Amino acid sequence: MSDTHAAAGPRAASSALAGERQSSFTREELIACGEGRLFGPDTPRLPVGPMQMIDRITWISASGGAHGRGEMRAELDINPSLWFFDCHFRGDPVMPGCLGLDAMWQLIGFFLAWSGHRGMGRALGVEDVRFFGQVLPQATRVSYQIDIKRVIARKLIMVSGDGSLAVDGETIYTAKGLRVGVFDGANMLQPGAAGAKAT
Repeated sequence: MSDTHAAAGPRAASSALAGERQSSFTREELIACGEGRLFGPDTPRLPVGPMQMIDRITWISASGGAHGRGEMRAELDINPSLWFFDCHFRGDPVMPGCLGLDAMWQLIGFFLAWSGHRGMGRALGVEDVRFFGQVLPQATRVSYQIDIKRVIARKLIMVSGDGSLAVDGETIYTAKGLRVGVFDGANMLQPGAAGAKAT
């Protein structure tokens, strides 16, 4: 794992696109990705603000993982002041499962940007999601694992993978067949087209 981080700005963008593969990213660099400063303006972005469900990426690689095609490890620090605990639910605070799922899509979109693909990232679906635990305010850390399964770089640019979420070391969510694609403005996803494009 790399112990160094490129600056979140034009130098980082040019280095990433030139093929210098950085293998870990700080929260500040993830914010720069959301603002289009890390890999460049015409690349898939992370959400910004409360919807960014990742504090750091501790490992990203184009090899290894369960399928031998790449993997990612990332983390989110948990504390009772996080916005979703106040509204989901009053008197019964729990992190919405959909946010953990979205974080996995966010990570695969980041993998596309890190790999040098250009365009707007869009989630295309997931085959199977299972929840068998919950993230509560007293938890300390959520950890994500993404195993890249397939990379398509033809007319359709898409990455599929399997993911899991663990809270304080215990796996509580799994997602199989997560899919994220990259589109330009002229070929932006239209209603009803996701299933057709993702098969």
